[in-house]
Amino acid sequence: MITSQKIKEIAKNLGADLCGIASMDRFEGAPAQMDPRYIFPGAKSLIMLGYRIPRGSLRGIEEGTYFINYSSMGYAGINLVYGPVVLWHLNRILEDEGFETVPVANVNGAEALNPLTGNFRKGWSMSVDGEKPHPDILIHYRIAAFCAGLGEIGYSRLFLTPEFGPRNRFNLMLTAAPLEPDPIYEGPKLCDRCMLCVKNCTTGALSKTETQKVRVAGHDLEWAKINPYACETGIKGGENGEKNPFIGDFPHQYGYGRAVEGAAGCMRTCMVHLEERGVLKVKFSEPFRTEKPWTVDHKNEDKVAAIVQSQYIEKGKTENTEVYDTYNKTSNYGNKKNASVGTRLGRDEE
Repeated sequence: MITSQKIKEIAKNLGADLCGIASMDRFEGAPAQMDPRYIFPGAKSLIMLGYRIPRGSLRGIEEGTYFINYSSMGYAGINLVYGPVVLWHLNRILEDEGFETVPVANVNGAEALNPLTGNFRKGWSMSVDGEKPHPDILIHYRIAAFCAGLGEIGYSRLFLTPEFGPRNRFNLMLTAAPLEPDPIYEGPKLCDRCMLCVKNCTTGALSKTETQKVRVAGHDLEWAKINPYACETGIKGGENGEKNPFIGDFPHQYGYGRAVEGAAGCMRTCMVHLEERGVLKVKFSEPFRTEKPWTVDHKNEDKVAAIVQSQYIEKGKTENTEVYDTYNKTSNYGNKKNASVGTRLGRDEE
């Protein structure tokens, strides 16, 4: 007989760092377009799987010398490769026990709600019978993780776990298996409303005074009101590119290449603060931040570092770079009028 404890043991043996279970009634009151019960009406349990974002995947951005690692190892690699493998194996085990299970990878693109804004996209899809919500359902991963007892949602709206703070990615499973749900997290408070996320957001996307409130599974949740367009601009490096050292547009490799500022305010600053408070279970031998965070001034784009000057420029080891067509050097970085309203942010944005 499959049990909640057995599922957790198997999930962690397969590679998940975290596993929590929610009963489907905890989603009562959710907007229809975000209610996972419409995906699998026969589901009795939701299994939430969590994966740590390697602290080291943020190191290169913190130092300002290596940017592709966060996009690959800290984002796409988890969402698109590692996490789905765990889902496949766990799904196979549940099916062998006779329980239909829907593995839901952390990918997006077909939702009737714009994942960036949460607005309904008119003309995107049709209800198949005029009654059901429009495809595709957009599950709110952080609320699902809350329902599964894995932690809390911080003021920045990032999900915080007692193990890793904001360094989490998630995927989930909807299963017919009647599993014992975990209690809602009531451990030590993680977010102390320090407002460092607000202070350090590169574009001021987080409001210090205005909040959004929602009631979930009998609990009142509250986080900052967020300007999604400013957030998208921040991800690209800030209003004036102060967190983006690239002169051309950073390549969109792995589908998440634009996250060049590496969640400077909402993740890295929060992580540093939580580690300094000593409240996280996973601890490190050395502090993450040893220097003041850097910024760049794009008025000095022609300036070359002295070490590069001596090792390359003076030796004639240079070539001209073709600037990407998507970058207009005469325009401001991150012009809000041109901010993408696409779906790249997905379910866990940063």
